[in-house]
Amino acid sequence: MRIGLIGTGNWARTVHGPSVAAHPNADLVGVWGRDRARAVEVAGELGSVAHADLDGLLDTVDAVTFAVPPDVQPAIAVRAARLGRHLLLEKPIALTAADAVGLERAVADAHVASIVFFTRRFLPDVQAWLERVAEQGGWYSGRAEADFNYLIDSNQSVTSPWRREHGALWDLGPHSLAQLLPVLGQVTAVTAVRGRGDQVHLIMRHTENRSSTASFSYTSPTVSGNSLYVDGTAGRLAAPMGNLSNAEFLAAHRAALDALIEQSQRHDASHPCDVHFGARVVEVLAAARQSLASGCQVEVVPP
Repeated sequence: MRIGLIGTGNWARTVHGPSVAAHPNADLVGVWGRDRARAVEVAGELGSVAHADLDGLLDTVDAVTFAVPPDVQPAIAVRAARLGRHLLLEKPIALTAADAVGLERAVADAHVASIVFFTRRFLPDVQAWLERVAEQGGWYSGRAEADFNYLIDSNQSVTSPWRREHGALWDLGPHSLAQLLPVLGQVTAVTAVRGRGDQVHLIMRHTENRSSTASFSYTSPTVSGNSLYVDGTAGRLAAPMGNLSNAEFLAAHRAALDALIEQSQRHDASHPCDVHFGARVVEVLAAARQSLASGCQVEVVPP
């Protein structure tokens, strides 16, 4: 599969680009970014070609992998889908529910394959955990926490402008939702409350009278790490949530790329982490943002 890289930031240089370049069934044929000089630099590092024009890149590829901010991604992804290009998207797929649904519809209309890179969902231990909870059943609630102090320490890998503006809710929240929703079902209502710094606490109502809570922060002064568990008739089952190495990021992206290639070869191009699931995650985050603004519970209404 001929693949183009959209983006020139840290995630593009350390994960997306190297993963595609090393994949035995993919060819990294070009790089495009909003900063032409950086695109040239990244393409040189990866042994590829920089394109000054986005359409010039899209004309040469079968698929694109995205490593750009979520306010930039939807318009480019819609453009690529309409040209028949398959999409390996970053999470969140957009910063508004309208943009997410618009991208979802463009993918459906174009009949292209789509994968959203919810990193942990493509790691074997998390896949095994999800299979185990599916086999056991009887789950009625869950809890996720993701607390870091990146914005305090000015960690360059996570201090991009969109992360500073939208905080951990939009950056870390998608990862937790990507594990809670397959177990507890779609979220139907959200109540969100602000904590210290950018911390946000969520109370979520799921289908079939299930529920979950979550807490996300990039400004925690002391706590650092992830945790996630579900409760059910069989007791409590915690998910594997250790800190990930760059090798694990690369392995996860390779697995996501495997899924995209496989999906592109099927008539039914659905996948548990496709654009449709990605849009449902954005709808939950958008409802949380609305709840923060209004102080009220917000219903999550499907399109």
